[in-house]
Amino acid sequence: MDIGGTFTDVISYDEDTGEYRAGKSSTTPTDLTSGVFAALDSLVDDTRDISFLVHGTTQGLNALLTRRGERVLVLATEGASHQLHIARGPRWRLYDLHYRKPEPLAPLQDILAVAGRFSSEGAELTPLDEDAVRAAAARGRAEGITAYAVCFLFSFRAPEHELRAEQILREELGDDVTISLSHRAAKEWREYERSSSAVVEAYTGPVVRRYLTKLERSLTERRLPVPLHVMQSSGGILTAESARRRPLQTLLSGPVGGAMGGAALAASLGRPNLICVDMGGTSFDVSLIVDGEPDVSPETTLEGLPMLMPVVNIHTVGAGGGSVAHLESGGLRVGPRSAGANPGPACYGRGGTEPTVTDANLVLGRVDPSWFAGGQMHLDVEAARTAVATVAEPLGLGVEAMAEGICDVANAKMAQAIRTITVARGIEPRAFSLVAFGGAGPMHAVFLAQELGIREVVVPRFPGAFSAWGMLQTSIRHDESDPYYFRDEDVDTADMTARLRRMGASAAEFIRSEGVSEERGRTTFSVDVRYVAQEYTLTVPLLGADEPLEPDFLTSLSARFGEQHKARFGHANDGAPIEVVALRATGLGDLMRAAPGAFSPGPTATEAPVADVWFAGAPTPTTLHRRSDLGLEPFTSPTVVVEETATTVVPPGYTVTVDERGTLVITAEEPA
Repeated sequence: MDIGGTFTDVISYDEDTGEYRAGKSSTTPTDLTSGVFAALDSLVDDTRDISFLVHGTTQGLNALLTRRGERVLVLATEGASHQLHIARGPRWRLYDLHYRKPEPLAPLQDILAVAGRFSSEGAELTPLDEDAVRAAAARGRAEGITAYAVCFLFSFRAPEHELRAEQILREELGDDVTISLSHRAAKEWREYERSSSAVVEAYTGPVVRRYLTKLERSLTERRLPVPLHVMQSSGGILTAESARRRPLQTLLSGPVGGAMGGAALAASLGRPNLICVDMGGTSFDVSLIVDGEPDVSPETTLEGLPMLMPVVNIHTVGAGGGSVAHLESGGLRVGPRSAGANPGPACYGRGGTEPTVTDANLVLGRVDPSWFAGGQMHLDVEAARTAVATVAEPLGLGVEAMAEGICDVANAKMAQAIRTITVARGIEPRAFSLVAFGGAGPMHAVFLAQELGIREVVVPRFPGAFSAWGMLQTSIRHDESDPYYFRDEDVDTADMTARLRRMGASAAEFIRSEGVSEERGRTTFSVDVRYVAQEYTLTVPLLGADEPLEPDFLTSLSARFGEQHKARFGHANDGAPIEVVALRATGLGDLMRAAPGAFSPGPTATEAPVADVWFAGAPTPTTLHRRSDLGLEPFTSPTVVVEETATTVVPPGYTVTVDERGTLVITAEEPA
């Protein structure tokens, strides 16, 4: 189940027949569970028949983006209590006079200095001032504060003061408050980033916990026989019970499902390098599959706030089907404001009057008004034309010309988002295939490919519910990290091996606690490496926990780090000294994944009605297909392919093929 800004998508897999079915309902912002159950009920007659259930939630992310989380009282080390406000200034913005630091989630008056300190080596220098912690609890109780973040210096080395502070807060406040400890939120070096992670977790955690508790209660009332699982930002899943204890890990759980679906698709298609684009009603998300694996980073930044946690790299911009077109300083702008699910685009007939990208596509004939969302909605063409005219008339343009302009502006914005995650990092997008999903993704994908020089576009089955499908293709996951600072010449490989084994055992124990048998569990290892005197690191995978015992381990590690550095930054300093910064272990628990699913081709793709659709400023005769009727014979564009969860628009100059899995493969007839 995947909740988007406009629609909630659910996909089911029948283990007896191998059949997939997709369901959709409007997202209900005031009570998200209503939309979830509306979509679920469209597919499942009896909740007791469910043998596995996984959910991607945007509750925490929405709370952060809209600044509607809980008020947080922060306990920080005396003498270093202002680090959240000092922050870390980006050096590339050093001479930007307009740069403003992101506003911290906790104002200065809600940050309390507490005496007590450990050294960077983990030796206690000053005992914890327990009376100050009790005074903080008293203030929080008096002011009705229910979220606390404890961020003490060097707690990743010695967590005793944070653990004692938590114990005192529990004694004083009970179990109904949220307490986030920085060494649990992120057992990493860099005090500011670790403290920021803890505060974000405290700020969003109560929202996530309340939502998951309510959803679980409702599922229990419906007699769901299995535990609810939740998608993590890292691309793995965990039980809802564990997610409530580690809410920070679910922050990006909604968008990540699409990236994991992309990884599964790369394996089945034999295309290891994919650009995945997910365009829904509110946002446009881009992620990469490189050499068959999702692009995962050990840290991320949202709204300027850093967080130390494994996360699939996803770049998001405010461009979706519901993005509102408006005039600004005499020019056309699209987004980031969205009409959302209610009132939605003007063509929905729910009271919306502003023109959106969906209205523009409807005016251009690229959407079937009588079969939108598989016939669940009937769109009002005249309302769309009236809305688009409100921005067309001031510029002296016709309605169709303005509608095409709205789509062009949205496409340019989305193409730039793709460049940000590819070209800006030294990656050539023309070496990738573009995978399009989300309700609006296939409608714009070929135009994006044209702008970026990409020759092949892939549209999977059930594209509107592809993120939900991706959640069925992943594993239980748990990540462990341990700071480990040594230059290459000082590394004790035996000590490193022992630490890795301990971390691996801890990760494996967590996987077993999630209900995964030992034979289905596995552990991978990696190290964070940098050149001496560098600030940031690259994560280099290890071959196994025993690898450090190999005599040439450091030589091999340096060579692989150099290869990654060259791939990422375009150069490497072969032979330069390196240093290890952190050790990482990832426990994975393989679940019984859903098979690709049976595909039955239709009779033929050549007999299809024709209608005028606007391309390049003129109405063009275009074939209209139902995806369920497509056979295996290739056909040429222009064409529009409609299905229950999305619409695929292909302008002139392309050949469309349906492969044996039912995937649409769209290829440019001439080199791009």
